Amino acid sequence: MPTVYSAEWVLPVSAPPIRDGAVLVDETGRIAAVAPSDALPRMEDAEVVSLGAAVLMPGLVNVHAHPELAMFRGALEELAFTDWIVRLVGAKRSALVEADYGVAARWTAVEAVRAGITTLAATEASGVAASVFREVGLRGIVYREVFGPDPAQVKGAMDDLERALAVLRAEETELVRVGISPHAPYTVSDELFRAAAEFAVREEVPIAIHIAESAAERALVVEGAGEFAPGLRARGIATPPRGRSSIEMLTRLGVLEARPLLIHCVELDEADIRLIADSGSAVAHCPIANAKLGHGVAPYPALVAAGVRVGLGTDSVGSNNRIDLLEEARVASLLQRAVHRRPDLLPAKELLRLCTLEGARALGLEARIGSLEPGKDADLCAVSLAAPHTAPIHDPVTALFHAARGSDVVLTAVRGRILYRAGGESEAERALRTEIDSIADRMRSALP
Repeated sequence: MPTVYSAEWVLPVSAPPIRDGAVLVDETGRIAAVAPSDALPRMEDAEVVSLGAAVLMPGLVNVHAHPELAMFRGALEELAFTDWIVRLVGAKRSALVEADYGVAARWTAVEAVRAGITTLAATEASGVAASVFREVGLRGIVYREVFGPDPAQVKGAMDDLERALAVLRAEETELVRVGISPHAPYTVSDELFRAAAEFAVREEVPIAIHIAESAAERALVVEGAGEFAPGLRARGIATPPRGRSSIEMLTRLGVLEARPLLIHCVELDEADIRLIADSGSAVAHCPIANAKLGHGVAPYPALVAAGVRVGLGTDSVGSNNRIDLLEEARVASLLQRAVHRRPDLLPAKELLRLCTLEGARALGLEARIGSLEPGKDADLCAVSLAAPHTAPIHDPVTALFHAARGSDVVLTAVRGRILYRAGGESEAERALRTEIDSIADRMRSALP
């Protein structure tokens, strides 16, 4: 039936905040009207959901995460990037089985909906998030990863990818799409990058790449040296210089013609930013993971000034520990202000767009989600402003990003279907917690 959601504040994103506002959702799960509560069309058969002292806004869009890695939260702390990767891969190979990734993805879905996230872009080796998102009702894009640093591996890697993608495509719905992700320069050869990009263009599937993430990656691409080089050479894989930068390398290989989602983009110069902008590619900005792993701070203001579509991502809980996009936005603002010594960078109203409409634009979903407008899908998030840490409230958007937390979310809905209402842990969540704890216990014995 039609539903009216009312709250002390409604944040349409595409229009100014509405005090004592309401959103009417029709029986198809689309937004029919957004207005002050007393101006909303009256419908006798509509269910009314009164949210009280809360902000009602579009569902949050997380443009980069790894749902299958939930068991790594807190397991890979204070490590250099290359050691972090080696330990993660080692634990996956020695201690985890296929079923574990499904449990992890379900646990990530629990965390996401409790934090108001309605759309997730998942980058995974298993691709299991596609079935989990379909089961839970989340919206998302699941990028199936492909690896192969040895040029001799290209045919085998692409054959495996095409078979896996054919299976994953059976999980596609109006809410869930699948794509591909040639992982990163230290795990993907030039030949595999080229083959994957050509496949993405030919098959019209989205593509995502971890790129320009670290100094170690830059040294490998530019000099054929650095922390990744010895391990590759030990496997008989040559490490010649591959480009002026990682972005220039992708341009030379024709990868940017596929307009990929470029994940991280910390190690950029002005020429790189121009190449990204000219190609129409988007960027997934992951400030907390970038900082936690010691990579640095991405040049967000320069990317936006160049017209690049930028969305906000949490990365995995193995490199962030949380899937909390409100916190991610606050940290993004604070880091840019600290680096540039400017207190006006990423104001609250820009953070609101970054978490919603700009994230949708980065994923090519802005026609359906990202703002509260008639005709768009009713992906909704409500955040309580009743807790002591949010009072007093001078401005609801400032309170949302500099006082509220993901744990203040009280409602999450995707296309009109409520996925989360505030309350205690359900029996299903308790059972899932037991499963993920058991996997972590088993995995812990495999970690050095």
